[in-house]
Amino acid sequence: MNQLVFFLGPAGAGKTTLAKAVASRRKAAVLDMDILLRPAADVIMNMHGLDPDDRDSAEYKKLCRDLGYRITMDAALDNMGLECDVFVVGPFTKEAEDPGWLSSELARIGRTLEEIEVKVVLVSLGNAELYRARIEGRHSPLDDWKFQNWEMFRTSLGSRTVAWPLPAENIMQIDNSNPDVQGAVDAVETFIFGSA
Repeated sequence: MNQLVFFLGPAGAGKTTLAKAVASRRKAAVLDMDILLRPAADVIMNMHGLDPDDRDSAEYKKLCRDLGYRITMDAALDNMGLECDVFVVGPFTKEAEDPGWLSSELARIGRTLEEIEVKVVLVSLGNAELYRARIEGRHSPLDDWKFQNWEMFRTSLGSRTVAWPLPAENIMQIDNSNPDVQGAVDAVETFIFGSA
């Protein structure tokens, strides 16, 4: 059975970079919530006369947030049982705080935590200045709200945990502050797949 691996953390932490780097070495699909939701979010925001590049405001969260998680998890669950692992990338803030969320998601496909190996990589950076530099380096209009509301946004940058009932060895915290990402990629690959 394939593994379901979540890469969780704040914007700019490098979740997608790590997931794609490990997937390039292994047989794994990378499902990034931002990519999967983008076409629908653009249409929804335009239909409501809102900025299609907004990904952080209360209006965006009300209209699009839950849809993004539903699309992403439907895609992930649809790939369970195939011959490749599935890496899911996103903040999953509210979902990670709900002990029953993961079990209810797996129940949608008639599976349990005993039947599917789930791992979590909690990605973070050392301080808010690093987050800001990484986000600025993306040069994405999707980040404009973050800079216009930086003091509010930076409150979301604290360390994360998950309340899901997983064994401690299935959860990894990684500080991705080093600009040479290879060490982090090696550590995450070993965590997911074990030593070579």
